[in-house]
Amino acid sequence: MSSIPQVKIPATYIRGGTSKGVFFNLTDLPDRCQVPGEARDNMLLRVIGSPDPYGKQTDGMGGATSSTSKTVILAKSEVADHDVDYLFGQVAIDKAFVDWSGNCGNLTAAVGSFAIMSGLVDPARIPENGVCTVRIWQKNISKTIVAQVPITNGEVQETGCFELDGVTFPAAEVPVEFIAPVDPSEAMFPTGNVVDDLEVPGIGTFKATMITAGIPTIFLNAEEIGYQGTELQEAINGSDEILNWFETVRAHGAIKMGLISDVSEAKARQHTPKVAFVSPAKAYTSSSGKDITASDIDLNVRALSMGKLHHAMMGTAAVAIGTAAAIPGTLVNLAAGGGERNTVTFGHPSGTLKVGAEAAEVNGAWTVNKAIMSRSARVLMEGWVRIPGDSF
Repeated sequence: MSSIPQVKIPATYIRGGTSKGVFFNLTDLPDRCQVPGEARDNMLLRVIGSPDPYGKQTDGMGGATSSTSKTVILAKSEVADHDVDYLFGQVAIDKAFVDWSGNCGNLTAAVGSFAIMSGLVDPARIPENGVCTVRIWQKNISKTIVAQVPITNGEVQETGCFELDGVTFPAAEVPVEFIAPVDPSEAMFPTGNVVDDLEVPGIGTFKATMITAGIPTIFLNAEEIGYQGTELQEAINGSDEILNWFETVRAHGAIKMGLISDVSEAKARQHTPKVAFVSPAKAYTSSSGKDITASDIDLNVRALSMGKLHHAMMGTAAVAIGTAAAIPGTLVNLAAGGGERNTVTFGHPSGTLKVGAEAAEVNGAWTVNKAIMSRSARVLMEGWVRIPGDSF
């Protein structure tokens, strides 16, 4: 029996927001993995430990959830007035598939820190003490993101007292701005409506807000689909029947949004669109046992990612929530009480999150200048990942 030596690839394991991922500097990858293609995908699959029919990713760095099966590749930016190019790969758990169709808003909070630590930001732009503004080009969706990274004694400050529901320990606050998450030339509402009747054959017809801000997202009314909007993961993720129901709705919503042309294509586009359901503010107990009162929040939102109810909220979906909340008449806006608003605090399974958005109607079409939220990030481990040399 022949044996193939393992290869070592420099990597850093980082928590960003309520997610974790393996970060790489592009130039540290094996030559054939520095360009998009099968070799790169196979390398990332083996690093994370996919595909795993057991669903555990035991033989890799993944954590067997959509929040922990993530990879990031950074490089010196090729775009003017940007510091770093950020490429995100969502790795499927039980399939040999890396989805490059969208961004990860949570890991965005760690991009600025890693870019500074890796020498991808001009040292002249890093203060001895204060805040370093890192200008990020998000390559998956061709958008600008700005991260405000705290600096102490010339180094990234990771510890602090900022608390983020869904993360056990406090850390340093990293404000993140998603600049023009919807280009003026793009349709924020692909159907042209802030609310549509979404017909799902064999299931029914539901009111839906379908929006492309942050990440393509389909919002439904919780009550209309038989939920309170206060559900935790076990209420959804323990039933294949429920998960298949949401996946069917997601697939037909994707068709209506123009993202795919047939429901069969949804299997190869697991990362986008997201599907979420909203309800007016209601009290509940979070997954950590924290009591959330109706007065703490403007509305409740529950979102699914990679086929499962998310334990907190995806950062990009939070951008969609904040944007939709700022636009009168959307299901998100109506659940929050309607009217004009530039910030919204919503309840999710782990607690609450506040997000702001600047939206405006121009020539009959809605646009958003930016969406803002605060996250945190912390390096968990750095060194090398090892994978068999014939993996890619």
